[in-house]
Amino acid sequence: MRKFFLYLAFLCVGANPIIAQKRNVDVLIRSGNLIDIKTGTIQPKKLITIQNKRILGVFNESQLNDFRARTTIDASGKYIIPGLWDMHVHFGGGDTLIEENKNLLPLYIAHGITGIRDAAADLSPSVLQWRDQIAKGDLNGPTMFTSGPKLEGYKSSWVGDIEVSTPEEVDKMLDSLQGLRVDFVKITDNTIKPETYLYILQETKKRGMKTSGHVPFALTMDQVSTAGLGSVEHMTYVLKAGSTRDKEVAEKVMAGKLTNRVALPMLLQSFDETTALAVYRRMAKNGTIVVPTLTISQTVAYLDQNNHQNDSYLQYIGQGLKNTYAWRVNRAAHDGPDAIAERHAVYEKSSALLPLLRQAGVTIMAGTDAGFLNSFVYPGLGLHHELQLFVKAGLTPLQALQSAIIPGPAFLGKTDVFGDIAAGKSADIVLLDQNPLQDISATQAINTVILRGAVYDRKALDSLLDEVKKKAMH
Repeated sequence: MRKFFLYLAFLCVGANPIIAQKRNVDVLIRSGNLIDIKTGTIQPKKLITIQNKRILGVFNESQLNDFRARTTIDASGKYIIPGLWDMHVHFGGGDTLIEENKNLLPLYIAHGITGIRDAAADLSPSVLQWRDQIAKGDLNGPTMFTSGPKLEGYKSSWVGDIEVSTPEEVDKMLDSLQGLRVDFVKITDNTIKPETYLYILQETKKRGMKTSGHVPFALTMDQVSTAGLGSVEHMTYVLKAGSTRDKEVAEKVMAGKLTNRVALPMLLQSFDETTALAVYRRMAKNGTIVVPTLTISQTVAYLDQNNHQNDSYLQYIGQGLKNTYAWRVNRAAHDGPDAIAERHAVYEKSSALLPLLRQAGVTIMAGTDAGFLNSFVYPGLGLHHELQLFVKAGLTPLQALQSAIIPGPAFLGKTDVFGDIAAGKSADIVLLDQNPLQDISATQAINTVILRGAVYDRKALDSLLDEVKKKAMH
């Protein structure tokens, strides 16, 4: 009998280490309010574990004792969302501004933005290099995607463009962009021929390449959407699409009888909600996404009321980049009362179309146009302003949040890695002190940012900002 009890004791002692064994993780977030970004429901007292830059799993807090973490974050009273994405940014201004542009990268991290889409300028070699360095862990910055140089027609006014006119030139340039492993193809409407634009859409579709672009006024939205344009950048083109005179304007622009600027008042006056809704529904059916970039539109439209010269955020922007702002500012300064009133009217009408796009089923994707030239649209902070403008235009806080988290990874075909807080996803997480579903401005109340598993508490985020400010001053 004594041997029997000794045997039982041995089993119990031997079993204890197995029962008590904990799983080692890099980071453990406990007691937080996890926002399900798809539904807007809040899941309290959640436990999130991170290992090797990925989310290991999301558990109930009752499983806290199952893990041992090198870093534990008490998220009591905090609201947890996936990292934000800015899907329209720029790096440019010439080789002398490479370092000033590079210095903008920490601003995105400091504002909870863990992914960005560079929409082309004149620093593509540097941007491609930064993208790859960030992916390898050799450079600190948000996960970056880029179009490389964008496609335009001959004698484009933008430096750094690839100028094409013939099918042969388009084919050659698409070969080149694929060789650079670009993440999508950007097309703009400065001098490109409409038939060349449509040919690019045809060929990129064959190659399985995503596209993003401005829409030439010589083409209708139905034409480019049917041809496969992935994302429409800016709301002016969405406004034009809702006009009963869209086709007429396109034909007159094509024939050289009308300019974009002259056409705008016609488009405003002839906008029709029934017409617009029908076009927008066709856009939704084709999967055409809209990136409103309200921040740049609102800023330029109202330069007569706010010159932004005293914005505190200017301390983070290098002097060379600030100098590039002058172009838009000076151009707006020459507008008379009628032109200013038109700027206001175009912005107010186009921004008010966001609920109509939603009603039609069009995906709205958040992007700011932040970067050189785009006066006072600030990298990092600009996305939070964009979301506030979305809500002001009629979206709910949840819809605004969704626009900065869900469609970016979907557009780029990266939903297996980004856009959610779930097992296997990249550990890109933001902890907020306030509930953004109640007030969208709460996205600025950032307590902690986690980027690819690296934890930046408030002190570390402030240090990033301080370092950017020091470099911007030199």
